[in-house]
Amino acid sequence: MAVNQKKAGVILSYASEVIKILTSLIYTPIMLRLLGQSEYGLYQLVYSVVSYLSLLSLGFTASYVRYYARFKAQKKDNEISRLNGMFLTIFLIISGISIICGAVMIVNIRSIFADGLTESEYGTARILMILMVFNLSVTFPNSVFNCITSARERFFFQRLLTVLQNLLNPFLTLPLLILGYGSVGMVLVTTFLTLAKLGVNIWYTFRKLHEKFVFNNFNFSLLKEIWGFTFFIFLNQIIDQINWSVDRFLLGRILGSTMVAVYGLGAQINTMYVQLSSSISTVFVPKVNRIVAESNDNKELSKLFTKIGRVQFIVLSLIMTGFIFLGQPFMAFWGGKGYENSYYVVLWLIIPVTIPLIQNLGIEIQRAKNMHQARSVVYFCIAVGNVFLSIPLIKKFGPVGAAMGTAAALFAGNVLFMNWFYHKKIGLDIPSFWKSIIKFTPAFIAPVALGIAIKMFVPIKGWLMLGCCAVVYSAVFCGSMWLLGMNKSEKEMIMGMVKKFKRSK
Repeated sequence: MAVNQKKAGVILSYASEVIKILTSLIYTPIMLRLLGQSEYGLYQLVYSVVSYLSLLSLGFTASYVRYYARFKAQKKDNEISRLNGMFLTIFLIISGISIICGAVMIVNIRSIFADGLTESEYGTARILMILMVFNLSVTFPNSVFNCITSARERFFFQRLLTVLQNLLNPFLTLPLLILGYGSVGMVLVTTFLTLAKLGVNIWYTFRKLHEKFVFNNFNFSLLKEIWGFTFFIFLNQIIDQINWSVDRFLLGRILGSTMVAVYGLGAQINTMYVQLSSSISTVFVPKVNRIVAESNDNKELSKLFTKIGRVQFIVLSLIMTGFIFLGQPFMAFWGGKGYENSYYVVLWLIIPVTIPLIQNLGIEIQRAKNMHQARSVVYFCIAVGNVFLSIPLIKKFGPVGAAMGTAAALFAGNVLFMNWFYHKKIGLDIPSFWKSIIKFTPAFIAPVALGIAIKMFVPIKGWLMLGCCAVVYSAVFCGSMWLLGMNKSEKEMIMGMVKKFKRSK
C-alpha cells in the first residue's frame, strides 16, 4: 500500500505540474493581456509583501512528520492524538495573529510601498491585500491536515487535490477577468479554492483517516522540544522569503510596478521549475524520517539521496537545457511585448537553483537528523548579502539585476557550502553522488549540439515552429538519455510505468 501510494504520489505530482504548465501556457498570455503589465506587476508586488506573513508558521509544519514518525515507531497512538491537537491549536492561534498583522499592514499600506504606486493602484492594492491576508489565514489550519495526510503517506489524495486545484483555478478565473474584475477576481478564486480545499481536507482526515485530536493535557515540554527543532527551519523560511520575494519588493520601490511584472513573469517559470523538483522528494519525507528513527543508516540514506537526485536531474536538465535554447522565442510569444528581459531573469534563476533542487532530499535528511541549524545560519548571512547586492544591481540592470543578486546567493550557499556540509557533517556520500551525476555527460552531446543548431540556424516565428522544435529536441534528449544516461533501475522504472499504463487501457 505504502509503495503504491508513493508511486501514485510521484505520478500525480508530475501530472499536476504538467497540467499547471500546460494551463499556464494557455492561461497566462490571456491573463497578461486582460490585466495589463501594470496591474500584473501590482498583483505580484502585493503578493510578495503579504507572503511575508507566511513566516508566522515558524517552521512548525516541517516538524510534524518527524515527531509523528517517532511516536509511530514507539507505537504511542495517544501521543499522536495529542500532537494533532497541539498543532491545530497552534495554527489556529497563528491564523488569528496573521489577521491582526495583516490589518496593520493594510492600514499602513502607503508607508510600505512609498511612492512606487499611483493613487488608483493604492486602492486596488488595499483590496488585494485584504483578500490575500484572509486567504493566508485559512492556509495555516489547512497545513495541519496536509501534514497529517503526508505523515500517513496518503499521497494519492494529496496530489489529486492539487491536480484539481490547478485545473479549476484558470477555468474559474478567466470569466471574472473577462467581466473586468481584474486581479481582485484572481484572488477571489484563489481564496474560494483554498476554503474548498480546507473543507475536503477536514472531511478526509476525520472520515477516512479517523484521526483523533486531543486538546487537553497540553504537552509544554514537547512544544519546547519542537520549537528548539523548528527555530532553525523558521530561520530558513526567512531566508527563502528574502531570496524569492525581496526582489519584487525592491523593484517596486525603486523602479515601479511595470518592472515587477517583468521579473514576476520570469519568477513564475522559476516557481514551476522548483515545484517540479519537489514533486518527487516530498513523497519520500516519511521514509527519510523512518530510516533515521529506526537505524540512522547513512549508507541507506546516501543511496536514496543519489537515486532521487538522478531522477530529478533527468527531468530538470531537460527543462533547463530546453529553455536555454528555446526560451527566448517562448517568452516573446508567451509574455508578449515588454517582457523580453524575462528570459534572462529565468536563466539567472533556474541555472544556479538546479543544483540544490537535485539535492533537496538532503534538506529532509538534515531535519530528520536534527542537524539543520548550521545551514540556516549560513543561509541567513548569505540572504542578507543578497539584499545589499541586489540594490545596486537593480539600479543598473533592472529585473535582470535582481535575478543576478539571487543567483549569486544561491551559488554561494547551495553549491559551495551545502555540498561540503552534506559530506562532512551529515555523512552523505557526496563524491559518489557527483560521480553518478557526471555519468550523464555523454547523454548531453547530441541534444546540446541540436540545441545550438536550432538557436543558430532555425528562425522560430510562431507557436507551431516552436512546438515542433520542442518536440524534436525532447525526443533527441530522451533518446540520448535512454541510451547513454539512464542506469538499469531507471529504465526498469519507466518500463514498469509503461506496462501498467498499457494494462489499465
